[in-house]
Amino acid sequence: MDQTHRHSTTLGADIRALRRTRGLTLQQMADALGRSVGWLSQVERDKSDPGIDDLRAIASVLDVSISTLFSNAPSPAHETGRIVRSEARRAIGPGEEGLREELLSPDLTDDFEMVHSTFLPGASLPAPVQRPTQEVGYVISGKLDIEIGGHLFHLEPGDSFRIKGEPFRWMNPYETPAIAVWVIAPPVY
Repeated sequence: MDQTHRHSTTLGADIRALRRTRGLTLQQMADALGRSVGWLSQVERDKSDPGIDDLRAIASVLDVSISTLFSNAPSPAHETGRIVRSEARRAIGPGEEGLREELLSPDLTDDFEMVHSTFLPGASLPAPVQRPTQEVGYVISGKLDIEIGGHLFHLEPGDSFRIKGEPFRWMNPYETPAIAVWVIAPPVY
């Protein structure tokens, strides 16, 4: 039996995981949304489907793009939570210009997330960012420069890196896109 399974069955779990990662209680998030704890609890348990305005508010409180809360395509029920097809990856991330990020993990409920990042030619993160995470990346193609803790590194295909709560920034001053896979713990998107 090949039933499709809409992303909405993992939407609640993703919202719960993001809320917990940000250290918010149900009450704190419900207050920030102007909603009841019961309503938010039902959303997190997939008992209630939030409207688009609610999703915008949830994304704002969680400091993620609204696209983070959507998948691109439904998947067969037996694949949900296990398999992510290339055409069904969710766009994630804050949306810096010149960076496209897609979630490779089935959802955000694990202790880590896996992200496919494409850094367009000439793109850069203008200022260093620092997150309370551990991150490991692997460059698949292209070249990428990354500054970690004030040290600049030039990466090529096959190179990998680790960031442990240090300030970092990336730049692609080259003529071709750079593609990398990142593992981030705990999930931030």
